[in-house]
Amino acid sequence: MAELTSEGYFEDIEIGSKLVTKGRTITEADLVNFAALTWDTYPLHTDAEWASKTVFGERIAHGMLVLSYAMGLSMSHNAGLKVVAFYGMEKLRFTGPTKIGDTIHVESEVLEKDDKGRKGGVVTSRFTVKNQRGETAIETVTKALISRRSPE
Repeated sequence: MAELTSEGYFEDIEIGSKLVTKGRTITEADLVNFAALTWDTYPLHTDAEWASKTVFGERIAHGMLVLSYAMGLSMSHNAGLKVVAFYGMEKLRFTGPTKIGDTIHVESEVLEKDDKGRKGGVVTSRFTVKNQRGETAIETVTKALISRRSPE
């Protein structure tokens, strides 16, 4: 399978193309800042004593924080990709915790392309977020509207 190019238009993307991004370590500051930014102060993310009594045994990152960082990792890896707009997400599942100190990365594979004419097309990808141990934290299917090289 081909690696997903970091530069390109809708025509350049091949079904089956894959990418693996660089890593990003989740810190305590990330949890604190995300809680302040979003007002999501649920104790599983913000209270070490409370979280120690849960099935996780410690605080874990907000699922949306991990997803947001993963989307950023994906876009920074594909900075030259001619994305017009994020088109949507399907089948989103948070399948495992991300703990303080975990390093996440994204593995993605192009599943299909839907030509939308002169404006480009929608590219559908399997999008998986994994930690440094290879454990899956998030699984979803993403869609992005990608520009065509030149109008028809």
